[in-house]
Amino acid sequence: MIMPIVAYGDPVLRRVGDEITADYPNLKQLIADMFETMYHAKGVGLAAPQVGKSIRLFIVDGAPFAEDPETEEEEALGSFRKVFINARILDEEGTEWKYNEGCLSIPKIREDVLRKPNVRIRWQDETFATHEDTFSGIAARIIQHEYDHIEGKLFTDRISPMRRQLLKNKLNDISRGRVAADYKMRFPSK
Repeated sequence: MIMPIVAYGDPVLRRVGDEITADYPNLKQLIADMFETMYHAKGVGLAAPQVGKSIRLFIVDGAPFAEDPETEEEEALGSFRKVFINARILDEEGTEWKYNEGCLSIPKIREDVLRKPNVRIRWQDETFATHEDTFSGIAARIIQHEYDHIEGKLFTDRISPMRRQLLKNKLNDISRGRVAADYKMRFPSK
């Protein structure tokens, strides 16, 4: 089932997500619905807060980057499809690099964001098996972006205050539902 994506301005996007256990109600269906929603919206990641759930769950699929000739990690990203539950970033390393990011909760806005190129993370998968691994490049960036969501942060928090000020009216328009997205959205002031 395709769910509406929560728009900028909704308080759920600012909450730190709660850890969950294997008995979380309808978790398997929620994960399936999140993948369907993400694919419908042409995203590469989606966090539970973006569908109105304040829990530590996000999904990723880097396949769209595998088709991009500009991306060096094409092959690895083609099979980069994962579920992250109760994730904790353990370390971020390397020299920060700039990349133009967007977000399904903030349609029509893209900004250059600085992030470190390597991330070490511990998480549970959909069977609640625990994993720890290091990811680099675009995969690390997707993880960091979605991880921010379960920490109550948005990519706009990582841009300069001046850029944020310049975007203020556009962001307010999004929260009021004055934006045309190609997917179903839920707006906080409607």
